[in-house]
Amino acid sequence: MLRVLVGQLGIGAALAVVLWGFYGHVAGYSALLGSLTCVIPNAFLALRLVVPRRDAGARALIRAAYIGELGKLALTVLMFSIVFALVRPLAAAPLFAGFIAAQLVTLAGLVMRDGQEHNGQTSNQDGE
Repeated sequence: MLRVLVGQLGIGAALAVVLWGFYGHVAGYSALLGSLTCVIPNAFLALRLVVPRRDAGARALIRAAYIGELGKLALTVLMFSIVFALVRPLAAAPLFAGFIAAQLVTLAGLVMRDGQEHNGQTSNQDGE
């Protein structure tokens, strides 16, 4: 999870620098805000899933995932609302490009993980 979050931040920052260089500072910070609008809610979900719970059972994990996903959705809506209400000037296309680029890192992480499992590679030393 941490790799995906760091990857999302990296892609968002790289996209912001590129857009800043080609289209100016408004496009740059708009792309950065878009990527942060993806990363911060994803970090909330990740924390909900990894924080230890009193009940270590499957139901508690599923409940944490549901709450985390609802919180992620609410944070995403809240952050877009705040950005659109408070940031002037704002470039909408770079904002959404940053958000989509950060979301694609999540998809790429899932695809790479699935590829490792099919090749017999695992993510930890115990073979799990």
